[in-house]
Amino acid sequence: MSSTAHGTTPYYFVPQPSRHPAFAAFGLFWVILGAAQWINGHGWGKFSLMFGLLWLFWVLFQWFRDAVTESEGGQYGYKIDLSFRWSMSWFIFSEVMFFGAFFTALWWMRSHSVPALGSLDNALLWPDFKAVWPSLAAGATASPGGIVEPFQTMTPFWLPTINTALLLSSGVTLTIAHHALRENHRARTIAFMWLTVALGVTFLCVQGYEYYHAYHEMGLTLASGAYGSTFFMLTGFHGFHVFVGMLMLLFITLRLMKGHFTADRHFGFEGAAWYWHFVDVVWLGLYVLVYWL
Repeated sequence: MSSTAHGTTPYYFVPQPSRHPAFAAFGLFWVILGAAQWINGHGWGKFSLMFGLLWLFWVLFQWFRDAVTESEGGQYGYKIDLSFRWSMSWFIFSEVMFFGAFFTALWWMRSHSVPALGSLDNALLWPDFKAVWPSLAAGATASPGGIVEPFQTMTPFWLPTINTALLLSSGVTLTIAHHALRENHRARTIAFMWLTVALGVTFLCVQGYEYYHAYHEMGLTLASGAYGSTFFMLTGFHGFHVFVGMLMLLFITLRLMKGHFTADRHFGFEGAAWYWHFVDVVWLGLYVLVYWL
């Protein structure tokens, strides 16, 4: 498994041949097939999708369990720690590009697409078009035919502001937990980690209520023109990332309760913390660009 060892920890670790990548690809095949068939009206697609998701979660559970066992068994040395840090850094960079594309789409739509549709060049095609953002009623942006039902736009008060306070507070509690772990205060670390997880869950509950309010009381849906689609695309994908980050922190907390991680070896904790702080920063961008501007 290794060529050069520092004490009892290998300088680098070469895992045994694993079934996990192939099994994960098998599950993803049924996820993609099922989703495509379900969208196209084939009822059996939802069963394929569910089977693929359950299979994938089962594989990931075993895969992560093996990685935790190898880590706690002292197999991961400096080179593995370095590779994990680079991998997490590139993963977060890919997420920056992911959200960057959506923010760019929002900017392009507001600054170029809508004004261009309201220019003199398109006046003959859509004489009743009003190039304003956001669209507040049928025909206000790209719907002179009246196919978009009237709706209200989302304001920053009060649910988005409450969620901003929740996420910023969770970043503080997570930082406190990190410092406590570095000082080897495990009980304090676990307490603040549970508080961070609770704040993440509360954020998701508030966002769920916000969506319910938007659909049932404001008339704001995915079909509400360009404004509705970009609003739910940006906030929905962010909510999914909050959910994933909350799961990361939850499992890290459970591992802490089992005695995993030490004051000087805890990159699993740090990687999850990096991801959570990234989610916080993205939300601040959303809060300003989507709710205020």
